[in-house]
Amino acid sequence: MTWDDMLQSTKVIAKYLIPTLKVFGFTLLFSIPLGMIVALIKKCPFKPVSWLINLYILIMRGTPLMLQIITIYYAIPMLQKSGYFAGVNIKSDSYQFTALIVAFVLNYAAYFAEIFRGGIESIPKGQYEAAAALGFTKPQTFFRIILPQVVKRVIPASANEVITLVKDTSLASTIAYIEIFRKSKELMVTYSSLIPLFIAGVFYFVMNAVLTAVFSAVEKKLDYYK
Repeated sequence: MTWDDMLQSTKVIAKYLIPTLKVFGFTLLFSIPLGMIVALIKKCPFKPVSWLINLYILIMRGTPLMLQIITIYYAIPMLQKSGYFAGVNIKSDSYQFTALIVAFVLNYAAYFAEIFRGGIESIPKGQYEAAAALGFTKPQTFFRIILPQVVKRVIPASANEVITLVKDTSLASTIAYIEIFRKSKELMVTYSSLIPLFIAGVFYFVMNAVLTAVFSAVEKKLDYYK
């Protein structure tokens, strides 16, 4: 593989960086708030609800993300044979992307839920009692006192999940969604070389290096919660 081929491959792979970032961005956009909601529902005193949430988290964390992507992607076509979801166009690009995001969001929300739950439970109960004594309502206590401390405590674990998400976007190729990893595999076959895969690896490395720097800066900003 010549230098010109490497340069051309880099340009081609770079064009598919946007689809990769779309999977990454939409997953974070929906999975973080969903994870917080799941974490709060898990603390519900009504046992059947908490059991269902525990089952959901167990399934999402206990099975491969690749399997979840495939299952969700092919679930609608299988249900269509039984007469359900007849109006859904399973051959459209929007269906492919939607199924992909649903799988990623459900998976990562389960992980974020456990991270947030741990952060919430790490706050001493005395802070809740002190807030109540000062006349704070439960929502005020949570959003003004508890949540800022939780954010500080869950940053390291959340950073690990976000970095893992960057690498997991490569699993989108499972259902033929074209992003940098799938395109690099196609170029690998075209040039009969592993170089395109290494180029894709550089893209992942740079993205994670940027995220690492961002999270380090955020941690420094939140040092006043020590």
